[in-house]
Amino acid sequence: MKKVLNDLVSGKITIEECEKKIKVDTILEVSGLAKLDVNRNTRTGFPEAILADTKDYDDLLEILKTYYKDCDIKENLLITRLNNETYIRLADDLSFLRENYNFTYNKKARILIISNKTYLEDKKKFSSKVGIITAGTSDISVAEEAKVILEECGVDVLNSYDVGIAGIHRLFPQIAHMIEEDVKILIICAGMEGALPSVIAGLVNIPIIAVPTSIGYGVGEGGKTALNSMLQSCAPGISVVNIDNGFGAAVYAVTILKTFCKK
Repeated sequence: MKKVLNDLVSGKITIEECEKKIKVDTILEVSGLAKLDVNRNTRTGFPEAILADTKDYDDLLEILKTYYKDCDIKENLLITRLNNETYIRLADDLSFLRENYNFTYNKKARILIISNKTYLEDKKKFSSKVGIITAGTSDISVAEEAKVILEECGVDVLNSYDVGIAGIHRLFPQIAHMIEEDVKILIICAGMEGALPSVIAGLVNIPIIAVPTSIGYGVGEGGKTALNSMLQSCAPGISVVNIDNGFGAAVYAVTILKTFCKK
């Protein structure tokens, strides 16, 4: 971008040409299917992420092939909500990338990270930690999604799973440990009635990001009961993201850390 702007200042290119070059440098269009933000990490501090869920497989493959065609992509790319079967198929169809790129897949989080082997970014670590807690074992996939994103952004994570209110005695030692470790934010994932964030918010003095999960049945099916419960919480200090949105919870946590905490 500096070169483009210098060319503009020196009169080598017009304003229209400058605009076109900047657009080309930041957005990669894929056959009318997608517009990839190739400089998202530079601009926002978060890698570009492609949601695999609901995408036609051939469309997803074309997007990725176009993204890496004749390009030396240095920034990591995240493919989220990618089930194991699709990952296996995708890894085979993208085998031509293996020479230059690493594929790191987290089955629980359903996230694939594609990183450049020859470009080992010196990631700055945040000095502050984030804690992740789930009410039940069934909430772990959402929690793992948040954990992968946080670690990708340089955050140390402490996690404790299956400590919900059905056996609340399990919770207190884990909360005490996280406070002793000086975690700055808690991400809490819960389904069913979604009561866990309210309970914890009454015990701690740090921000809580509540993630309702789609675990439940009857009136709790799909996570809407948990969502409404978290939104209606009488305990202060809670922010709520959408149902199953571990990714959004992690990005929000990192945004807070970037604003107030030093790396």
